Amino acid sequence: MRLTSLLAMPLGALPIIPVQHVARRLFQRLLEAHPDLFDRLGEYRGCRFSFTPTDLPLIFLVEPGGPTLSLKRKRAVVSADAGVEAPLVMLLALLEGRCDADALFFSRDLQVSGDMEAILALRNALDDCDIDLPRDLSQLGGPLAPLCAKFATEVRRRALKEMA
Repeated sequence: MRLTSLLAMPLGALPIIPVQHVARRLFQRLLEAHPDLFDRLGEYRGCRFSFTPTDLPLIFLVEPGGPTLSLKRKRAVVSADAGVEAPLVMLLALLEGRCDADALFFSRDLQVSGDMEAILALRNALDDCDIDLPRDLSQLGGPLAPLCAKFATEVRRRALKEMA
């Protein structure tokens, strides 16, 4: 069973506020690990980016100028300058630079909308960051950080294997 299948039902049933709180804490930790994450965006730093996992009932909105993250339900009307839509594992793999965005785009596994130059600027910014989610986020586990990193690395390995 896919990881996102296990997440989709509870995320659809939970109130958005606690889910958003957790997502914002993870986003904040990522920014702490990569304070220069949005530096290369230039004029696109003021853009609003939407990330829509096709397998979850949520939309993630990122405003690099804040920087802020907010969540919306898919049924909500969302305004963004640029958007990316793909399965969650693929979006996370793109964040880490573990897959070829061009190949995914041309194979139609990834949909991009809005300002294409803003998307390219974001992609270039991400390419410079060396994001490793298990490493970067496991620090939230405090003294259990090494165990959290090992577990998250294994989850990522299996998820990427399923994606292939």
